[in-house]
Amino acid sequence: MKLDFSKRKAIQMGVASVAVATAGFLVRDNTLDSGVEMRPVFLNNDDTANNNDDTENNEVVLKTEDEPAAIVHAESESAVKDNLNKTVNFDNTFLEDIFLPQEKINVFQSALKRIMRVQKTIGYANFNLVSFDNMILYAHRYPKIGKFTKAEIALIDELFFFDANEYGFYGNKVIQNLTSEINKKETIKISGSGHYLFQGDALSKFNQLKKDVGPGLVLTSGVRSVVKQLQLFLAKLDASNGNLSMASRSLAPPGHSYHGIGDFDVGKKGFGKFNFTSKFASTDEYKKLIELKYIDLRYTQNNQIGVRYEPWHIKVV
Repeated sequence: MKLDFSKRKAIQMGVASVAVATAGFLVRDNTLDSGVEMRPVFLNNDDTANNNDDTENNEVVLKTEDEPAAIVHAESESAVKDNLNKTVNFDNTFLEDIFLPQEKINVFQSALKRIMRVQKTIGYANFNLVSFDNMILYAHRYPKIGKFTKAEIALIDELFFFDANEYGFYGNKVIQNLTSEINKKETIKISGSGHYLFQGDALSKFNQLKKDVGPGLVLTSGVRSVVKQLQLFLAKLDASNGNLSMASRSLAPPGHSYHGIGDFDVGKKGFGKFNFTSKFASTDEYKKLIELKYIDLRYTQNNQIGVRYEPWHIKVV
């Protein structure tokens, strides 16, 4: 399917608003103080500065291979600090953040609502494993869901294949195909959780955790298909007002989640939504599990992947 990417030059709007185009998505920030002087930034398809004739008056500075090592090192340290600042303040909006363009918002919202209707129709547990192709079939089969439009499918396709590095997520893409499927025979449903785990390493690690930490430890999220991760990411994107960068600081984009190949989340029984916050790190369950030599966290404090600290996310793969 041909992706609907478009290249737009940055424009300076009003007193203190800037918009920058990267492929089909926008960088914009309209919250700056009116006294701040803004200058548009121009990007080409390689995400490097463009010094063509129509941008020569914008004082674009290009890096060269002769740049002193000290300067490169200083810039590298600055980039690390900037990245850490964004992951610590993951719910804030930053000037470099990339947004969905306004003209895609209606399609995005209708696609999210349709995906949510699929989840409600087939059940939350089943939805954890549903594939893209089966989701499309369910939408065709059930009038209360309604068929996905060409525009909705195109946007889903675009979001899946767009380079997440462009909006600040630097993790690996572990699932390459939008239509990848979870083999249900390779999973097992964990009683009382509504979630599945992959048999083998994931199941063994969870069972050992339960034994070592105690009955207060529960599974809060296990296997996630591409569609499940897509739904979570779109919901987070909606809550972030279309800010792709902000959404990806809290949740891996579809195709990038290790939940699709082994990882799982744990929490404290009865702790509810706080299991997915830094408050989980103050629980006895966390204090016990983090002392176990066989446990590693996927998204640690000070990680450079671009994701907030997740003390609940157990690394398996």
